[in-house]
Amino acid sequence: MSEDVRLVAWVRGHVQGVGFRWFTRAKALEIGGLSGFALNLGDGRVQVVAEGARERCEGLLGWLQGGDTPGRVDGVTEIWDTPRGGYEGFAVR
Repeated sequence: MSEDVRLVAWVRGHVQGVGFRWFTRAKALEIGGLSGFALNLGDGRVQVVAEGARERCEGLLGWLQGGDTPGRVDGVTEIWDTPRGGYEGFAVR
């Protein structure tokens, strides 16, 4: 049984105006068992918060870092934490 974790990732590159948040939500739903959100930030990055089993969060992070995302990802900075809860599904904000 995997421990539940909280992943907060900041994705930089050409990730706004290309459907990045919607594809991130679709990927989170495809992986399953994740709750959280994807949010455009004022500086051009997208913030992704995901809570769930560590393996599932690692799967989403791997997708964010891979070449299969819309736009162009130049880099991802992430932190790991304990889940805070309070999310209903995975949202685009």
